Amino acid sequence: MVALETSVLTHGLPEPANRRAAESMIRAIRGGGAEPAWVWTDGGSLRVGATDRDLDRLLNGDAAKVARRDLPMALATGGMGGTTVSATLWAANRAGIEVMATGGIGGVHPGSGDVSADLLELARTAGTVVCSGPKSILDPAATLERLEELGVAVIGHRTDRLPFFVVRDSGLPLEHRVDDAAGIAAAARARRDLGVRSALLVCNPCPEEAALPLDEVASAVERCSDLARAEGVGGKALTPALLACLSEETGGRTLEANLALLEDNAALAARVAERC
Repeated sequence: MVALETSVLTHGLPEPANRRAAESMIRAIRGGGAEPAWVWTDGGSLRVGATDRDLDRLLNGDAAKVARRDLPMALATGGMGGTTVSATLWAANRAGIEVMATGGIGGVHPGSGDVSADLLELARTAGTVVCSGPKSILDPAATLERLEELGVAVIGHRTDRLPFFVVRDSGLPLEHRVDDAAGIAAAARARRDLGVRSALLVCNPCPEEAALPLDEVASAVERCSDLARAEGVGGKALTPALLACLSEETGGRTLEANLALLEDNAALAARVAERC
């Protein structure tokens, strides 16, 4: 099984790109010998697994964005919710699922001091998270430093440097590198055998043909951040707003890169899960 966050579908991607992402990730996971387990909330329950009809409801409904801290209220109110990395990792751990896949993780926002709950969850909840590094709207150096401070092992998949979501190389060196799924699975088994309670963060660069240059993305992020500040956008709304703005600023290229890396991460997660 591969656990999958659903906030990427409900809040991270516009229609119909969110449907494309769901379909491609499902194909990639099943093609790798595993089964997808979308994590979401509905009707007062935390659900691990979704049918095609469930996904239709999520994509077409007015779902809330649910981090781990929001789970009690999401269940108490009975509403439908798309889970973030923090809620998905927690649910996967409770369900006995070792591996989860996502696009980019949350982290440290530049200048504001805002830190995503994803980082604390990675530090206190065991599992193996396949991603493409921190989202490109974040401060990669501060995020990597915080991960090290929290004791989260960061592993580059076929890279010695931290991927930066739609950018393949942030320029920041990584201490650990693994070049195949078998090596990642071996690290996951060792973590489990040792009883280490933090997650392994596997950073898989965006496919080269879809990735964008660092300087282009940095310039677009600066413009989008200025616009968000001017409009008073913050809190949970900030990341979706910045990602949407980035897509507009790059003529849709960051959106296509996001779709490509989501599929690639799902495929890698399936290969790891099969070997765990």
